[in-house]
Amino acid sequence: MRAMQVTAYDQPLSMQEVDIPTPKAGEVLVRIDTCGMNFGDTLMIKGTYQEKPPLPFTIGMELAGTVTEVGADVTSVTKGQRIAAYTGFGGLAEYAAVPAEICVPIPDEMSSVDAAAFLIAYGTSHVALDFKAGLKAGERLLVLGASGGVGLTAVELGKLMGAEVIACARGAEKLAVCKAAGADHLIDSETDDIRSIVKGLGGADVVYDPVGGDQFKAALRACNPEARLLPLGFASGEVPQIPANILLVKNLTVMGVYWGGYAKLRPSVLTDSFKTLFDWYVDGKLKPHVSNVLPLDRANDALDLLRTRKATGKVVVQTA
Repeated sequence: MRAMQVTAYDQPLSMQEVDIPTPKAGEVLVRIDTCGMNFGDTLMIKGTYQEKPPLPFTIGMELAGTVTEVGADVTSVTKGQRIAAYTGFGGLAEYAAVPAEICVPIPDEMSSVDAAAFLIAYGTSHVALDFKAGLKAGERLLVLGASGGVGLTAVELGKLMGAEVIACARGAEKLAVCKAAGADHLIDSETDDIRSIVKGLGGADVVYDPVGGDQFKAALRACNPEARLLPLGFASGEVPQIPANILLVKNLTVMGVYWGGYAKLRPSVLTDSFKTLFDWYVDGKLKPHVSNVLPLDRANDALDLLRTRKATGKVVVQTA
């Protein structure tokens, strides 16, 4: 089979011919249709992600496809079933052996492109906003990096959950995408003063932040008493140092969110979230925004769209 692999750190992916894996006990073999690309993939290529598989390896954290073979002791998944899975890596290939316990059935109403764009982006935002922050209707939610893969789903979910949503993104085109996703207020991160605008709107009750750096610092100072801040990543390249005195004076809570960690730490958090999210999708309440769909041999171009922040929402690679 074909697979786009990391053969050396900080170098472009290369197309390799590798053996189709054989599913072990508890695994299924999946013929991959689509793979959702994530900012974490760009870090994995550099060797700076929190998980570091041995070289060479195939990147691609989330995939969607059809089960073609079932390993021993598998009863929850059947041959011919369409599934999506968060695998951490391995999605940029034509086949993958996947633990049956992490396979999520794809509703008939959902396309393979939507399925590959769904798990991490919506799962991350829903767990962050619902399970971690306990976002309530009527609260004011500030979303940084709001036009990106996870940020845009936070805008959409925040609005669906009844919050007043402030979206912060770079440039008019990206802000228009945020507006279409349900944002009530827009902030241009290139030209606007985040702190003063958010305070002028009444302050933030919840801050959703995949960016870090100066934007986090500005958001921190625009928080209302008892606000909750959710660091999910540091796309700016700067991990902010949080002054404890500000947390103390305003009774603020900072909650780190590593969505993938719950796969081992507490899997029910993810499965419960997926049930809610897929129900919302089937009911027409969620609509994934995919700005680019590229073939497997253009996976490097897909990654460049993420690195250069030219994409909005998700970028998906079709492997079939």
